[in-house]
Amino acid sequence: MAIHKLRRFVGEIAELVDSGVDEPRLLDQGAHALRELIRVDDWLPDAYAQPSIERYQQFLLYADVRQRFSVVSFVWGPGQQTPVHDHTVWGLVGVLRGAELAAPYARNDDGTLRAAGADVRLQAGDVEAVSPTIGDIHRVRNAYDDRTSVSIHVYGANIGAVRRSTYAQGEQPRPFISGYSNDTIPNLWDLSKEPHLS
Repeated sequence: MAIHKLRRFVGEIAELVDSGVDEPRLLDQGAHALRELIRVDDWLPDAYAQPSIERYQQFLLYADVRQRFSVVSFVWGPGQQTPVHDHTVWGLVGVLRGAELAAPYARNDDGTLRAAGADVRLQAGDVEAVSPTIGDIHRVRNAYDDRTSVSIHVYGANIGAVRRSTYAQGEQPRPFISGYSNDTIPNLWDLSKEPHLS
C-alpha cells in the first residue's frame, strides 16, 4: 500500500493553504495535486473504500489540526446518491474508481433552485471543483447500478463538522452536519512500516 502518496498530497494542500493564494489559484493547483493522487489506484486502504448497502459512505482520511481543510473518500454503492446539497466552502472532487454523475443547481432570484445544466460525468482520473463562488449546489450519484465507485474529496474546512443544507423541491433548505462513517483514520505518519522513501 502506497500510503505515502496520501501523505504527500496532504503536504501539498497544506502548503497551498499556508501560502494564502487566492481561491482560483488554490483550486487550480489543488486540482493538479489531486489528479496526481488519483492517477494510480494503489494507495487507499481497503477500510476506507467499503460500500454500505444502506447509503453512501464518507470516510475521513485526514483533517488539518486547525480545520482549514480535510480529505475524504466517498464510497458509492450501486445506484447510491446524495440529496441536493451545498458545501459552503471550496472543494475538489476526484474520481479514483468507477464514475459519478453530478447534477448542478443554481439559485433563482427568489431563492428557489433550478437545474443548471446537464449532469457532469466524472470518470476515474477526472477532477471537478465546487465553491460558493463558482457553483456550490449539486446532487451526486454513482454512475453505475452494478458496481461501487470511489471518489476522493478535499474541502476547505473539516467538512464533516460544517453546517450545510439539503434542498428538496418546494421546501425550505434543511440544515445538516454530515459527520463521517469511520471512527479511525489512516496512519500517515508511521514511517517505520515503509521502505526508505527518497
